[in-house]
Amino acid sequence: MFKGSFPALVTPFKNGELDLDTLKKLVDWHVAEGSHGLVPVGTTGESPTLSHEEHVIVIREVVKAAAGRIPVIAGAGSNSTVEGVGLIKGAEAAGADAALVVTPYYNKPTQRGLYAHYKAMHDASSLPIIIYNIPGRSVIDMTPETMGELAKLPRIVGVKDATGKIERVSQQRAACGRDFVQLSGEDATALGFNAHGGVGCISVTANVAPRLCAEFQEATLRGDFAKALDYQDRLMPLHEAIFIEPGLCGAKYGLSRLGLCSEEVRLPLTGLLDTTKAKIDAAMRHAGLIN
Repeated sequence: MFKGSFPALVTPFKNGELDLDTLKKLVDWHVAEGSHGLVPVGTTGESPTLSHEEHVIVIREVVKAAAGRIPVIAGAGSNSTVEGVGLIKGAEAAGADAALVVTPYYNKPTQRGLYAHYKAMHDASSLPIIIYNIPGRSVIDMTPETMGELAKLPRIVGVKDATGKIERVSQQRAACGRDFVQLSGEDATALGFNAHGGVGCISVTANVAPRLCAEFQEATLRGDFAKALDYQDRLMPLHEAIFIEPGLCGAKYGLSRLGLCSEEVRLPLTGLLDTTKAKIDAAMRHAGLIN
């Protein structure tokens, strides 16, 4: 179920409020463009600035709009286990197919604490869980050994790996088994990630270039790395430009250039500098997305 290109879906706003009409249109567009699944209310979906009520509303509306056509992996992470349990229960009630659970940020638990956190989340819900390991933001790195222990639990099914360390795929493959779902959390290295045994990407760039990202993933999964490299060459400037400033701001700007979503973000994030916009425009032209 969890293979290919999964856009880390932005959350559209209009005058500070959720723009659910645009959200539904984005879901339909992603299905039509060939995205293999959607990941709402992750960090790219501005989950840190959504209320818990908004968080569940977004999941519910994405699930309703997807209508079973593609799977929905809902963000359900927190640095409070009690809060995380509430979020995963909300995601399950909203109809999500799985939950993406980030390693607890800022409070820096030990590996024992990480195991206990994920086990509590696992035991609180019947949803499959994708671990989200992103040391650059959470300041804690789950080791392959800890992940291997968690993989023994029936509903810990995979990882979104944003370590940027390609060798982790092979290490986690050894620790967790070949059926453990490994999804890249870093667009620029997704090619090498899949060559090591990954099966997809939870992608920021796929917000703006869903068809190209989906076709890129399909090429890697059928072993056509020459074709995948062609896609990589088209997409690499966009991967880089979108992340000059926070990636979700870049993704929303790119969507605005396609007439699909406003640029509006919530503080403390702000709109892009004109110099960043110009670089994203150039990268979108390079990829063939705009003239």
